[in-house]
Amino acid sequence: TETAFYLTSCGQIYSRAMGSFCLLRSLCLPRQVGLPLVMHRQYSLDISAQLLRTQGYVNGQWINAPSTFPVLDPATGEEIAKVADCGPAEAKLAVDAAYKAFYSWKQHTAKERSVLLRKWYDLLTLNKEDLAKLITFECGKPMKESLGEIAYAAGFLEWFSEEARRVYGDVVPSAAKDRRILLLKQPVGVASIITPWNFPSAMITRKVGAALAAGCTIVVKPAEDTPLSALALAELASQAGIPAGVFNVVPCSREKTPSVGAVLCTDPLVGKVSFTGSTATGKILLKLAADTVKRVSMELGGHAPFIVFDSADVDKAVAGAMNSKFRNSGQTCVCSNRFLVQSKIHDCFIEKLGKAMDAELRLGHGSDPNTTQGPLINVRASEKVEHQVMDAVSRGAKVLRGGKRLDGSFHQPTLLADVTTDMLCTREETFGPLLPVIRFSTEKEALAIANASHVGLAGYFFSQDVSQIWRVAENLEVGMVGVNEGLLSTPEASFGGVKQSGLGREGSKYGIEEYLDVKYMCFGGLTP
Repeated sequence: TETAFYLTSCGQIYSRAMGSFCLLRSLCLPRQVGLPLVMHRQYSLDISAQLLRTQGYVNGQWINAPSTFPVLDPATGEEIAKVADCGPAEAKLAVDAAYKAFYSWKQHTAKERSVLLRKWYDLLTLNKEDLAKLITFECGKPMKESLGEIAYAAGFLEWFSEEARRVYGDVVPSAAKDRRILLLKQPVGVASIITPWNFPSAMITRKVGAALAAGCTIVVKPAEDTPLSALALAELASQAGIPAGVFNVVPCSREKTPSVGAVLCTDPLVGKVSFTGSTATGKILLKLAADTVKRVSMELGGHAPFIVFDSADVDKAVAGAMNSKFRNSGQTCVCSNRFLVQSKIHDCFIEKLGKAMDAELRLGHGSDPNTTQGPLINVRASEKVEHQVMDAVSRGAKVLRGGKRLDGSFHQPTLLADVTTDMLCTREETFGPLLPVIRFSTEKEALAIANASHVGLAGYFFSQDVSQIWRVAENLEVGMVGVNEGLLSTPEASFGGVKQSGLGREGSKYGIEEYLDVKYMCFGGLTP
């Protein structure tokens, strides 16, 4: 067998044979104190063959495409699988299948849809280990976080299986004695679901659970980096008994994404488009959907402020900052991006935060149980973090922890002090493990900085002053607020933003409303 050897900048010697890396030896090269890098071993994706699907899923059948594209492990750059590269033709087949299936699916009773969603939930729970491994290998998350995502993803199916039976209309008192006014709720039809790579399972179930519960049928276009999770969900949907054509998946490469997206957003048979991703892409999809006046839900970019006031419990604020910033290596849409700390406790917060980073963060492959920080999704993502760090340093910021881009798509968790509002990291979303701290003096100043953004998805602050809590919560220009809490997502609560962070809400009792039309029925000619 042909074997190659590699020496990394971290002093690790690897052998590579048959597509796998194996650590042979670690040399005693200097590295930054306080930020251990978990050593790589040979990692392989060991899951049930039934769940490792690589074809498209249309009308209850697994279909091929004229070509394939590779799915890579972002931690090693190694190919995991080749997946069918669906194009506009396959996307149109999926839309047609969903449209045909809609007319039978919407006739299912709410209870029947509820039972099928619950079966799907049960299968996700039963297969959580394999599904989590898929997330770790194609997305890079540590296994603990991947298991958490599967529980979160399954939670949406459970929640909407229950909400399916609570789609209530209204009977409205009429001004005329010979008529009755009824408001009925009916499914909008075929829904195109376009999802990101950072939560490759949960971003699907959060949308699809609501849509199926409402009586809609679905075509999913997963992110090109993470199609395997979507295809595994399709396999489990089939096992759960969800009828052919109701749930379809069309994976495609980055090159074919624009043409596939155009079909899903412009086809007149599609009644709804739901997208999670960047604000720039969301604006493009909105324009495409406008020609046929489709219903849209958009969960777009964030730039979350994290404010620590003088009255805060500093230890709890540090714990909240760690949870909010470093989950999925900073690659979540609700990650805190700008940290504002009031002058009186600024130095104490910085010191404790640095110690927490030293003690808790470990870089490595997500399959290693010691890893808390996996890779970023690709090299471009780590280069973006590096660029923001260099910009901040050139403008006077100080690097207190980390600061370096490592081999491949890894980047050290980084803590910056003396940050100002003219730096790139405070003006644009990072999507990486960079924690910049801005010192402020007054509540008014903090709110002005926090609200000086064209997006408003999530915001966080720590305070023990009750009056201040109400003032700040009401004045932060965001759709979601964490008060003395760094993690706020849950199926029971509404998820969505204001400004250019999107339109509509997901999760909660409001999530299903996005897939329903209200029909007014005037019943006249009655004898008073």
